[in-house]
Amino acid sequence: MKLQQQPINTETLDELRLKITRFGLAYQFALEEISTKVNILKEEFRLVHDYNPIEHVNTRVKSIESLLKKVQKKNLPLSLEAIQENIKDIAGIRIICSFESDIYRVSEMIQAQSDIEVVEVKDYIQHPKPNGYQSLHIVMKIPVFMSDRKIDVYVEMQIRTIAMDFWASLEHKIYYKYNKQIPEYLSRQLKEAADMVAELDRKMEQINMEINILKENDPAQPTDQLIFNPRDLMEQMMENMDITD
Repeated sequence: MKLQQQPINTETLDELRLKITRFGLAYQFALEEISTKVNILKEEFRLVHDYNPIEHVNTRVKSIESLLKKVQKKNLPLSLEAIQENIKDIAGIRIICSFESDIYRVSEMIQAQSDIEVVEVKDYIQHPKPNGYQSLHIVMKIPVFMSDRKIDVYVEMQIRTIAMDFWASLEHKIYYKYNKQIPEYLSRQLKEAADMVAELDRKMEQINMEINILKENDPAQPTDQLIFNPRDLMEQMMENMDITD
């Protein structure tokens, strides 16, 4: 006996399509809102203090593939409500600073925003991960005002220095090159590189303080020769490490 196929309810499909579209838009809108806040703070800080603590900003919304993998890993029901409540890094913003002190300065300015609800702060700078990873993570809720309602959307902010970001990028490439099974000797060298990054950031902070003191004591003293690019220094350090065996 041939079973008769049930007709598709186009009204239900349209409703589902609208929910999925709104789901994705909410995260994009949340990123636009927090990006605007960051840009305002950056420009205001530059105007008031004649200094910009933020080098650059990146944003991203998790791809469907990455999202589904995380749903499976967390053993969550495949529903928009469960995903929205349990996965807090669908929307991500990464802020890159020159100096470690800038990280905490930016963090304080962001957390002081009255319409941001800080959910969790993880300080991997004071307490690095075992592999050496360093960054400041802030999980927050951003209000997004749709046409008929307000949605509180989770956004994960990562704040790190240029040197920390360089190390994280290198570790990420190696992590996937070896299909998440990094050889022990590379793990050791990555940890050594992370320690070097921490030392580099400390040295950069000290040099920056000394430059500021020179400027205060003698504004006419040229300090351009003391300015350096931390990414160039990191590349030089990595060239001296054997990571190809």
